[in-house]
Amino acid sequence: MKKIGFLSFGHWTPSPQSGTRSAADTLLQSIDLAVAAEELGADGAYFRVHHFARQLSSPFPLLSAVGAKTSRIEIGTGVIDMRYENPLYMAEDAGVADLISGGRLQLGLSRGSPEQVIDGWRYFGYQPAEGETEADMARRHTTAFLEVLKGEGFAEPNPQPMFQNPPGLLRLEPYSEGLRERIWWGAGSNSTAKWAAQLGMNLQSSTLKDDETGEPFHIQQAKQIRAYREAWKEAGHARAPRVSVSRSIFALINDQDRAYFGHSGQEGDKVGFLEENNRSIFGRSYAAEPERLIAQLKQDEAIAEADTLLLTVPNQLGVDYNIHVIDSILKHIAPAMGWR
Repeated sequence: MKKIGFLSFGHWTPSPQSGTRSAADTLLQSIDLAVAAEELGADGAYFRVHHFARQLSSPFPLLSAVGAKTSRIEIGTGVIDMRYENPLYMAEDAGVADLISGGRLQLGLSRGSPEQVIDGWRYFGYQPAEGETEADMARRHTTAFLEVLKGEGFAEPNPQPMFQNPPGLLRLEPYSEGLRERIWWGAGSNSTAKWAAQLGMNLQSSTLKDDETGEPFHIQQAKQIRAYREAWKEAGHARAPRVSVSRSIFALINDQDRAYFGHSGQEGDKVGFLEENNRSIFGRSYAAEPERLIAQLKQDEAIAEADTLLLTVPNQLGVDYNIHVIDSILKHIAPAMGWR
């Protein structure tokens, strides 16, 4: 049994060929897609966060809107770049979105990837401390965020406040019980996966990671998941962790599917350099008729290891087509794979 959700990057462009020609199109269609996915029986609606790009960026207004329009589906991110975030303000925003949704928020965080501009986080007012890298800064912001999510008082109250305070040190409000256990880390390496486990965060692993062994992507990713679970066990956490992987998977059911993706599922993994001296491996996409697709997916070791699968959707093709993509996986693939 797996939870199956979608992950949208929220691309938009004024091109006549795009179904999302403005930011408003993308935002409103994201809400509609989440509502429709819940009606289909999907388990999650997740959104990517990118700055300085024609994509989804500030996630909490969207997550709150989705939470208000739905009642069951998990809502989350995959991922928020913590180089750009004020941990305390973010904790307030997250508390609001989680309370509106009734405790369905699943927040994926990360150190971030190369962005549209050079050191974009500097424009947001952040810079690494002396001796820190930008990755260190992201992890520092993350640990501060996790700390305030405990709900413990830390701020000295004003002796003459505008409103009456409860006794003792004050915490951030609104506070949402249980949110701390629904924080995920998007790990690009085995070491950061272990770090996430030590801090008690769930694991998100995407279609990109450091090429650490030269093996096929799905094998390296499966090893990352096993290393994460071992580190979790060693840390002695009381609850069981969750692990998600994301994939581009298209079941070719009709002529429209074949026209869009009939030639996109044959390629294998790709290797490249996102950053200097950091060799990365990009996992393949899957597109085939259901019977063949099922046979291919059964060979994917990382999908087998994960408890949650996020389907990356081509949001620019519109809500109706993306619902068809999700529905095809739920109906034609998930039962045969033992996911449902």
